[in-house]
Amino acid sequence: MRRLTLTTMAMAAFGALLAGCGTSNPDAASATGSDAATVEAVAAQADGRVVIDVRTPEEFDAGHVDGALLIDVQQPDFEARVSELPLDEAYFVYCRTGNRSGQAIERMRELGFTDLVNGGGFDELAEAGLDTSTS
Repeated sequence: MRRLTLTTMAMAAFGALLAGCGTSNPDAASATGSDAATVEAVAAQADGRVVIDVRTPEEFDAGHVDGALLIDVQQPDFEARVSELPLDEAYFVYCRTGNRSGQAIERMRELGFTDLVNGGGFDELAEAGLDTSTS
């Protein structure tokens, strides 16, 4: 099982997000992706969770969080693939906007997973400073 251990980088991004939350311009915080969900996502990343990208292979190839597992939530084998993962691990699930990751988390909870964080959208994660790559 691959884990992301980007603690130093994630904590720096987390600090930058917290600093951005104190801005007097309310639109500046949302424009930089420093809303509460992104801050939680960065914190979860620092915790060394297993990262799952639930987008399509094409979206994944265009860019993804380094070390992420690709398990497309829209494929019929989603439950079978997720069932191969340990139930007792901590997972960070993301997609393009947070919608599909929310659906994936609901389905994973039905399978018995309990420690799940919706990381939201890929673009916001990249803007928050998480390491990303393209295939």
